[in-house]
Amino acid sequence: MKTTLCGIEIDNPVIPASGTYGYGLEFAELYDINILGTFSFKGTTLNSRFGNDLPRIAECPAGLINSVGLQNPGVDAVINEVLPELKKVFHKPVMANVCGFSVEEYAEVAEKLDKCDQIGWLEINISCPNVHGGGAAFGADPKVAAKITSAVKAVTTKPVIMKLSPNVTDIVSIAKACEDAGADGLSLINTLLGMRFDLKTGKPIIANKMGGYSGPGIFPVALRMVYQVANAVNIPVIGMGGVSSADDVREMLMAGATAVQIGTANLVNPFICKEIIEELNA
Repeated sequence: MKTTLCGIEIDNPVIPASGTYGYGLEFAELYDINILGTFSFKGTTLNSRFGNDLPRIAECPAGLINSVGLQNPGVDAVINEVLPELKKVFHKPVMANVCGFSVEEYAEVAEKLDKCDQIGWLEINISCPNVHGGGAAFGADPKVAAKITSAVKAVTTKPVIMKLSPNVTDIVSIAKACEDAGADGLSLINTLLGMRFDLKTGKPIIANKMGGYSGPGIFPVALRMVYQVANAVNIPVIGMGGVSSADDVREMLMAGATAVQIGTANLVNPFICKEIIEELNA
């Protein structure tokens, strides 16, 4: 079950995905989270954010749509308040999920987190909207994705894992651009773009109109993209997207993933990662 992720050995390939596991503290009240390979904590920005207007979650037959909007206390609060609490219950390196709205912000957040001994990897979420580039996601353009990769690599000695958006024409070109710019690993996929309407009002359910679609419905798309990218690059790939069972994890590994993140399933069954690890061991 042991595997090596960007030079760091982990006990198993199961990793709760960012945004579905908070900073681990709530789950630590339910079971010993040290059973995990590691986990990716909530997307963290330079400044605190409340996130998008409510409502911002809509259920779907095979998953959910969310537009939470990166609600988090800001990187300084994470370093000074959250990580000391996490250290009491999680005794392994944790994966930090870094978000930003400019290249400079990504680099600044990464540089601050680089100084934290608890953090093993920096997962750079390039699905954030580029406020200086018209609002399109940073990960939609290979050149911009490479620029962020280079900027983060310049300020950290920790492994840098670029988290890719599936809302692109050619995800392989984005992946290779990140690899060429020095990325140590890749994680994919982030959520697909979707929406739902309220039949009574005729308006979108989510205040932001559109949001990220996740859950079992996107698994075949995620698996295809992981397979394509894993066969095109020479750095580790973390597969995610609709994973909700031990068999899904096995398929992701067959597609070429080194490790597998589990997201939306945590919101349905908070014990899912524990159960999957136990089943894989069996």
